[in-house]
Amino acid sequence: MEAVATPRITCAYLNSYVGKNVIIVGKVIQLRGEEALIDADGNITAHLNREAHLLAGNGAQIIGKVNPDLSVRVLSALDLGTGVDYALANTVVEVSHQHRDLFIYN
Repeated sequence: MEAVATPRITCAYLNSYVGKNVIIVGKVIQLRGEEALIDADGNITAHLNREAHLLAGNGAQIIGKVNPDLSVRVLSALDLGTGVDYALANTVVEVSHQHRDLFIYN
């Protein structure tokens, strides 16, 4: 089986990953029915699945597929609570993109 990466991204990288699965860590700004607005160094609309149980104000890790409109269809969501270091999460994204040879990207 071929290794497939699920890169960590922020809002700035959405254009580069349309149609691909990604990991996003951000703060849940707003919940609207089956959608969430996530701040991941910019606002991202996430289309939640039935298993997603997020709370406004908490951090979240989302694994999902980037849609052509730059929203994300959530495959898996994890509530991270209130003690999330968003600066660290963003730094991990930047380092992984600066040193792509250390990570598997397809």
